[in-house]
Amino acid sequence: MESQLQTAVVGATGYAGFELARLLGRHPRLAKPLLFTREAAGSKDLTDFYPQVLGNGQLRLQPFDWQKLSEGNVELLFLATPHETSREWVPEAMQRGMKVIDLSGAWRLKNTAHRQVYAFHDADSAAAQQVSDAAVYGLPELRSQQISGSQLVANPGCYATSIIVALAPLVRAGIIDRSAGIICDSKSGVSGAGKQPTPTTHFVEVADNLSAYAVFTHRHLGEILEQLELDETELTFTPHLLPIPRGILSTIYVRLEQCMTAVEIESIYAQFYANRPWVRVFGTRLPQIRYSLQTNYCDVGFNLSSDGKRMVIVSCLDNLMKGAAGQVVHNMNVMFGFGEKEGLN
Repeated sequence: MESQLQTAVVGATGYAGFELARLLGRHPRLAKPLLFTREAAGSKDLTDFYPQVLGNGQLRLQPFDWQKLSEGNVELLFLATPHETSREWVPEAMQRGMKVIDLSGAWRLKNTAHRQVYAFHDADSAAAQQVSDAAVYGLPELRSQQISGSQLVANPGCYATSIIVALAPLVRAGIIDRSAGIICDSKSGVSGAGKQPTPTTHFVEVADNLSAYAVFTHRHLGEILEQLELDETELTFTPHLLPIPRGILSTIYVRLEQCMTAVEIESIYAQFYANRPWVRVFGTRLPQIRYSLQTNYCDVGFNLSSDGKRMVIVSCLDNLMKGAAGQVVHNMNVMFGFGEKEGLN
């Protein structure tokens, strides 16, 4: 019998961490994952936080401990932890010989100016730079070859995923008039803000409301610019908070270098994502959040103006799946040579 991969999750009580633990628990290639919390309190069970998984056997949570990871023969560590925690722990995990997939923004950005939004203070800046150089941005649709040979994958941000997937085929084809500017208007459910409540994510603030936030300053902006190789002056990104639990819809406005037909545009998308199972090209039918909820799909559709030069793209995904935990499992599958859809159907 083929040996099963031993994994561990730190942060399994958060929204993305729980979604990840749930997916790993049913993955056919994995041993039962070890689940850890950052709290020093005694052991609990995941069902204490999420009773919906009652009946799935014991899902014990342990306080995080490097020795327990070693004793458990953990080969792959998932960090669903705050940015600062991941920035501190990833170098040690790598020194201990583990592969890591990090859900935070700690290692996503190569550009120092972009990374300033996190205000990291590394104890050893040279060592941190070495880790940063080794990190691979975990969008399998663009980086599958690098992911398969990496020790550290930085899982992308949810907004960034929806926008990069929508724009990458057009940017690579060189058909966007970048001098006209690209407008990205994105809306996310409240779970994208994490489980820790804040005044702006309180029910009273969110219900029956729609609000823009972090204009020009959102942490995912740097990812979008770096992965699409765009200048900051060429793209405007505005995130909004929707009064729904989960899901993202990004509406993206571009001008084209020359007149094109819808058939030509759809062909560009279809060819780019021909062998990518988790992107669905809707053509001129526009996707909706409800179509991708509880799945690992990013759905992309578009409409073209009558003059053939103005284009509106709509991209939808589940921020806890393709925008977080589902993409983590996809990255793991690529990293270890599993089928890309394993554990995600």
